[in-house]
Amino acid sequence: MHADDFGFGTQIRKSPYFDATVRWGAQGFSVYNHMYIPRDFGDPEQNFWNLVNDAILCDVAVERQVEITGPDAAQFTQLLTCRDLSKMAVGQCKYILITNADGGILNDPILLRLAENHFWISLADSDILLWAQGVAINSGLDVTIGEPDVSPLQLQGPMSGEIMKALFGDDIMDLRYYWLREVDLNGIPLVVSRTGWSSELGYEIYLRDGSKGDLLWETIMAVGLEFGLKPGHTSSIRRIEGGMLSYHADADMGTNPFELGFDRLVNLDMEADFIGKSALRRIKDEGVSRKQVGLILDGAPLTGPNTTFWGVQYAGEEIGKVTSAVYSPRLEQNIALAMVAAEHANIGAEVEVVTNSGPARATICERPFYDPKKQIAAA
Repeated sequence: MHADDFGFGTQIRKSPYFDATVRWGAQGFSVYNHMYIPRDFGDPEQNFWNLVNDAILCDVAVERQVEITGPDAAQFTQLLTCRDLSKMAVGQCKYILITNADGGILNDPILLRLAENHFWISLADSDILLWAQGVAINSGLDVTIGEPDVSPLQLQGPMSGEIMKALFGDDIMDLRYYWLREVDLNGIPLVVSRTGWSSELGYEIYLRDGSKGDLLWETIMAVGLEFGLKPGHTSSIRRIEGGMLSYHADADMGTNPFELGFDRLVNLDMEADFIGKSALRRIKDEGVSRKQVGLILDGAPLTGPNTTFWGVQYAGEEIGKVTSAVYSPRLEQNIALAMVAAEHANIGAEVEVVTNSGPARATICERPFYDPKKQIAAA
């Protein structure tokens, strides 16, 4: 299949790696942040095993960067998030929530601090560039906000460290979990961070020159082949096992951090102001009416992730919805993330899920389902 065979016109953008992914076997794409993202390299279960046993390279250029610079960049970035950034060092990354005035989540990106007044917000699937520019207009702060020519790849899996060492030398092993480094690979300007959407050991490689996308992809694949590297796509199986959010599925602007158990990402005591602070204080005081839980579903293995929200019922009464569900071949169970009424969010409780193929019994459980302390990714 040829790269030109995919397309809805020019309004959906192609990444710098698009042609390379088609050459390496991408068969289907989704749209994320108004761009194509490869979602099919054949068998999603094989993609999962490639990830957890060896390594995969994923085109995630759809994680667009919102770049914030200017004398007030640090103060402005803090205004956008409920997480306390006061101790964030240059070279550090943080998982943050961007909240609106009602305390609702607009995005759950990774924040990278490249310099004292230079930040990138590496986005999940929503238009934070527009939000940030809108907030800036009336903020009275001196900032410049734009989208740089930056396109990440994810190199994820237990062999990713060895591949990074072969690419960049032994000292890349000093890069700690959630830290970044500016590097050059044969004249290709990059930022690399020890982050990723897989709960495995992994790295994100941010290309700073879109014209070199093909060269970067081929260089990494050539070095990685001896370590079992395969082209791949972000794994729904692994990210649900790891309890990782997919924005628009597990959270949206009607979801607040406390419903997700993200209290640690909200600092209501810090001096700095941020959008949604008073709303989140009120929500915390009143308590939440619903909570995210894990579910283990009985029945035959699901043949793919859910494409609609499935109702969750208790004693015939609707108490919530399944947001992400998948069969885990490693756990040999159907697992799901769900949002349910707080009074029913009890570990061990049995509920019923209305799936596409009919009702299924399910048990509420802890999440993440695998490696709950994130020891694999942080090792």
